[in-house]
Amino acid sequence: MSRFAFAVVAAATIAASAPALAALPVGATAPDFSTQGAMAGKTFQFSLAQSLKKGPVVLYFFPAAFTSGCTIETKAFADASESFHKAGATLVGVAADPIEKLQRFSTEACRSKFPVAVASAQMIADYDVKLPLMGRSNRTSFVIGKNGKIAYVLSEMKPDGHITGTLTAVRALQANKKAR
Repeated sequence: MSRFAFAVVAAATIAASAPALAALPVGATAPDFSTQGAMAGKTFQFSLAQSLKKGPVVLYFFPAAFTSGCTIETKAFADASESFHKAGATLVGVAADPIEKLQRFSTEACRSKFPVAVASAQMIADYDVKLPLMGRSNRTSFVIGKNGKIAYVLSEMKPDGHITGTLTAVRALQANKKAR
């Protein structure tokens, strides 16, 4: 195991033993951002504001591409991506990885079904999802309504519940069109 992989696993273990918290509560305004993303191995500029014009956004932070929990979570999001699309949501995963690594992750784990993007230190701070000791994010999923407000938050280091929770929240927004 590389020194970096060991550090990610160690930090995730420490974070998993402590309660996971996301400071942005339901109802808060989601901080806007633009960042470099990758879809099917091709890079592009991702903008939260532009994506919200189309409908709700499922923004999920994960610690690092190609680690076991993050790969499991991303493959599960890929399996459910059509359901998110049918519910009118844009799905994007973000991690503090270089874009070259995320290009590969977008084809291998995302199976070219949705984009992943670079989470800057500022984004991690703005969403208050910093993983202790690492400068990376913890595992937190947000559903952001078309109105720019946080509609759902799950901050949990285990990937369980992130897909079902966010999909349920997106469907609730779809039923309540005024927030979309």
